[in-house]
Amino acid sequence: MWSYLKGSHLLPADRLKKNLLTFHPTAKDFHDMWKRACDTASKCIAEAKEYDEQRWDKTHMERDFKEGDQVLVSTLNFNNLKGPKKMRDSFVGPFTIIKLIGENAVEVKLTEEFSRKHPVFPVCLVKPYFQTEEDKFPSRKKNPTPPDKGEVEDSPGPVHKIIRARKIRLNGKDQRQY
Repeated sequence: MWSYLKGSHLLPADRLKKNLLTFHPTAKDFHDMWKRACDTASKCIAEAKEYDEQRWDKTHMERDFKEGDQVLVSTLNFNNLKGPKKMRDSFVGPFTIIKLIGENAVEVKLTEEFSRKHPVFPVCLVKPYFQTEEDKFPSRKKNPTPPDKGEVEDSPGPVHKIIRARKIRLNGKDQRQY
């Protein structure tokens, strides 16, 4: 029964441990598959990076602003402008550049109307201002200036009859709108 132990004193556990450093075939296959997947992923990332660099170089234009230039500032992040968003100007100005802050930001001299805004803007929100020559473009419409509050004369007058009303909640309180 124990005849296999006569010449050798190795037990079955010792026989299993002698080849411990080799991988199991499925583990080796998994390791090879994982290595191929990592290589493919790094190749795809390198190709995408190269494509992005080519596209950026093809379409990107460096902004050449100098101190004293006239620029228009985007109203994208302006929350204090009145009127419906659809009807607002997308750029306001012109403003004069006071100082360049690195390559990507400019400090402008804001008018009194925008004095509460921070005067530093990234160059992606600033575009150069070109003054139009009226003799070259005589039929071009000029932007109408809004009337002052004192100039508005047609007031709607007194309310004769309330046709409809609704209740809305503002700041946690119910209010009636007519």
